[in-house]
Amino acid sequence: MIHRHFIVHKPYGYLSQFVCEHKKKKMLGELHEFPEGTMAIGRLDEDSEGLLLLTTNGKVSEQVRSKHIEKEYYAQVDGLITDEAIKLLQEGVEIGIGGDKYKTLPCAAFRLAQAPGFPQRSRKIRDDRHGPTSWVSITLTEGKNRQVRKMTAAAGFPTLRLVRIRIGDITLGELPSGEVMEVEDLSAAMVSEQILSESGFTGF
Repeated sequence: MIHRHFIVHKPYGYLSQFVCEHKKKKMLGELHEFPEGTMAIGRLDEDSEGLLLLTTNGKVSEQVRSKHIEKEYYAQVDGLITDEAIKLLQEGVEIGIGGDKYKTLPCAAFRLAQAPGFPQRSRKIRDDRHGPTSWVSITLTEGKNRQVRKMTAAAGFPTLRLVRIRIGDITLGELPSGEVMEVEDLSAAMVSEQILSESGFTGF
């Protein structure tokens, strides 16, 4: 069987799935005519945007969701994020997961010197009169539910907009919001020979 793979720039307001009991929800099938059996590799929340990988190969999905694979996010936060808050994010913060307390793993985090050039979201973030905002890059190798949003809130700077820009070596680049690009494979998401070997990678 020949499997197919896709890179998607998921827009704000879409679910990372193809079926939903709520008929008014927007889903991935509205963006492209995907082949039967296509699945999202991991998810982005309905109110999050950015890079989403899709495949018809369940094994590929498992490999890319490995804890070894880095996922980088740009988060627009409420207020001018401080060095102290950045350090908290880097060292790990306590968040709630399913009613339990969980301390996030140490991660790479830094303040962006200037706002990334993303087009304005379909739903405006808020009026500038409500105070300044800033952008931070956060790179994770884990993926708890709404983790980035919970992390920035725990550090004192709630997330207003969240965009995933990278999975492994696959980047969002200039792919416009809502666009779908079919690719030959997703091996660039597996960023080193060691990771490929550990995950049992033998080719897609």
